[in-house]
Amino acid sequence: MKSAVSLPMYRSSVTQSLSRFAYTVLVTLIWLVAILRWCCLGLVRSATFERKRAQRYGALGQLTPRQRGGILFHCVSVGEVVAASCVIKGLLNTQPDLPIVITTTTATGAQRVLDIFGTSLPDKLADKLPGSLSANLAHHYLPYDLPWLMSRLLAHIQPKLVCITEVELWPNLLAKTAQKHIPVCVVNARMTAKSARTYRKISGVFMPMLQQVTTVCAQGQRDADAYLSLGLAPEKLVLTHNVKFDQVSDVVVPETIIELSNTLKLLGKQVLLAGSTHQGEETFWLDVYKQLQTDFPQALLIIVPRHPQRFAQVEAEILSSGLNYINWADRDKLNAQTQVLLVDAMGVLTPLYTCADIAFVGGSIADKGGHNALEPASMGVPVMMGIHTYNNPVICDTLITAGGLRIVTDTTSARELCHTWLSEPALADATGQCGQAVILDNQGALARTLTQIWDLYPQ
Repeated sequence: MKSAVSLPMYRSSVTQSLSRFAYTVLVTLIWLVAILRWCCLGLVRSATFERKRAQRYGALGQLTPRQRGGILFHCVSVGEVVAASCVIKGLLNTQPDLPIVITTTTATGAQRVLDIFGTSLPDKLADKLPGSLSANLAHHYLPYDLPWLMSRLLAHIQPKLVCITEVELWPNLLAKTAQKHIPVCVVNARMTAKSARTYRKISGVFMPMLQQVTTVCAQGQRDADAYLSLGLAPEKLVLTHNVKFDQVSDVVVPETIIELSNTLKLLGKQVLLAGSTHQGEETFWLDVYKQLQTDFPQALLIIVPRHPQRFAQVEAEILSSGLNYINWADRDKLNAQTQVLLVDAMGVLTPLYTCADIAFVGGSIADKGGHNALEPASMGVPVMMGIHTYNNPVICDTLITAGGLRIVTDTTSARELCHTWLSEPALADATGQCGQAVILDNQGALARTLTQIWDLYPQ
């Protein structure tokens, strides 16, 4: 571990300074509108109002002295929280009293932090410190990326190191960390070709950020090459590979999922699970399911929408399909006639893959870049996705090459593949085993990432 990190001061050009000023003006306008909307939600006592969200607009949450002065770990939402969780646990395994503040920008991300890390505080203390998870671990919302808000946040948390998960780079946050000589490590760094094209168009804002980060831990060679092509100094880049390969082996299946799995087996259900679905993908799989009904009358479609704000919309769509469905809260009522199970709950998906005979990973028929195919693959489940896999190209290409992932282009190809796997369980099992083998062959990124973080963390 290093006792200090040498951080040369970066001076922006006039053009870059003007670009960041224009960016800050735009964010200020968005911030003002967001505050007004949040206040209106509070006045009408909307169900979506959350008092703690005031931190997004500049309020500071309560932190204890033991939670300050360590690492600020930023994760935008659920996916990044999940990716960061094994890194944070690895850090705490080495130094249990290490102060860590996890920041997110979404409420679902905040809930996922609580789901993963829980709270070990007594109820009375937890009520007084609503963001605290333990004596040295806390959650705080990241405010809008405005210079004065980021300065206040850094002064409040007093981090010795800032870790940013995957791709969440904010110009004013990085400018303030540079001013305060705080090292910044981008963990499990992802840079898609689409993102790289966007950043080239806003180089006046983006280029200073590449100078201000200390280390980029790339999750794949494509990501590393993309960062280098954008101008990142080679000495700042480390190819650690993807921590998600290590993470999926650490999944704990709760008793509720085990009970559901036993029920499904007793009923003889063949389970098609569509996980992390986006707009349009539920319709896609309801259509596929109807086409499979004749040959597989005991098939069950489980739908897990990506975002909770869409739960009601998805339920209405299932209702209009005419299929017999139940909600997650009523899963104990599942019977031979049940055709669709809507999982309108958060934090359930990963262990739920253990119940599946076939898994579809969402955001890939809808053009969202695709979500994490390693989760079902780690359970030995055959996986399919649509053509949009640009969020995790290395993972998807590796799984495809090994035979653990298949790409479908429309309802016809999806139906045909489902028919094959449901008709030939041995073939489906072999596909699932190929996916599991990929994960075992690619582990080790976590240890490499932890080494980089400890090298940057001043003692």
